[in-house]
Amino acid sequence: MQASIEIPYWLAAVGGFAALIALLDRVLAPSIRWYLRRRLNRAVEDLNKSLQLGIQPFKLMRRQVLVNRLAHDPKVMEAAEAHIAETDMPRDLVYRQVEQYAREIAPSFSAHMYFGVGARLSRWISRTLYRVRLGRFEREALAEADPNATIIFVMNHRSNVDYLLVTYLASESSALSYAVGEWARVWPLSRLIRSMGAYFVRRRSRDALYRAVLRRYVQLSTEGGVTQAIFPEGGLSRDGALAPPKLGLLNYVVDEFEPEGERDVLFIPVGLNYDRVLEDRLLLAAADTREPEPGEPKRRFNVSLWTAARFTLGYLFGRMTGRTHRFGYACVSFGAPLSLKAFSADCGEEDPTEALGRALSRRIGEVIPVLPVSLVARELLAADGAVAEDELRRRSAALAERLAAAGAHLHLPRDDLDYGIEVGVRMLRLRRIIAPTEGGLAIAPGERELVAYYANAIAHLKAA
Repeated sequence: MQASIEIPYWLAAVGGFAALIALLDRVLAPSIRWYLRRRLNRAVEDLNKSLQLGIQPFKLMRRQVLVNRLAHDPKVMEAAEAHIAETDMPRDLVYRQVEQYAREIAPSFSAHMYFGVGARLSRWISRTLYRVRLGRFEREALAEADPNATIIFVMNHRSNVDYLLVTYLASESSALSYAVGEWARVWPLSRLIRSMGAYFVRRRSRDALYRAVLRRYVQLSTEGGVTQAIFPEGGLSRDGALAPPKLGLLNYVVDEFEPEGERDVLFIPVGLNYDRVLEDRLLLAAADTREPEPGEPKRRFNVSLWTAARFTLGYLFGRMTGRTHRFGYACVSFGAPLSLKAFSADCGEEDPTEALGRALSRRIGEVIPVLPVSLVARELLAADGAVAEDELRRRSAALAERLAAAGAHLHLPRDDLDYGIEVGVRMLRLRRIIAPTEGGLAIAPGERELVAYYANAIAHLKAA
């Protein structure tokens, strides 16, 4: 018995559209993905020819593959089993937690986003805010480095602009993988940062299981030759000085390193300094541990999106109308690389991670450049009161000569010491940090901490 079935036109259209989508997904989509992947691989091959430090295959691994590899790594699974035995949690729940941690940490690198968007955006923002300069650069030492070694840039942390500045200056040589904190885990910023190869770190987490996953990711990326960038201080300097190193990420690298293995690890010290740090007052407020006065709000490092947006729009409008200028100079210096193989052979019975942390901190400090504002600020503090402007210039010039004789790198605008000191004095006066008095120039009331903040940037440098 035969009978016809009637269906509405709209239902037939929906069914036909669904069938078409299924056909495209099963037949055409694999071919399109293969074609795009082939084009991407060729683009990366061409890009690697122009980069001094090529993009390693580990960095190009698809994110889901990386998540699976990390979640099922034997050492991570051992840590999961130990966690189960210690807490008596259900095995399925623990392994889901491990996969969640792996998904949170793993980046999703895109060469197009890094070089086509990120590097260009970093260059534009850096040059809009500052007069960017390259300081000391150990070109010969870097040229002689082992080309098969894993390169890790270690740097001091003055500002969130550090990420942009180093990305811009290093983009012609390599693609850096940063460890970024919780501040960047905000959509859509998180997707952009992840696509640039950065991995997220819960800096204050004491969860042993999370630390095991993070440790293994750092070790796998190091073994895979991924070029990385680490801030040994762990966070922004709140007083402007170079802080003692925190050894977490360094310990992960050293812990599984085999001195007899094929791949060496080279640490390249990077020193950054600014004539003006955008977050300077916020950082000083966060560093203030005194009890607030009655009625005074508790000081802490906190800035709203509205405050940041208002500052950004006001600055851009000022630049377009000519009322606002750049925030002085920003300078980055690159030191000679430190081989982990050679260091491991020489450290003897001393704890290798602690010894490495001290050595890297010392090398970072040696390459931090001296800029006009830091130079003048240091002499203002030493004067301990009002000082005649001519005397301040003379004392700053004498300090600059002593620092240069001791091996420090000075960035002097126009290669003119007198003009550089003039720039430093002008910057401080424009911000009303110093003011003219009967006795000459003096630190404005309530601004001594800020002057100390900029003087601390070079306080570790010993003058001859």
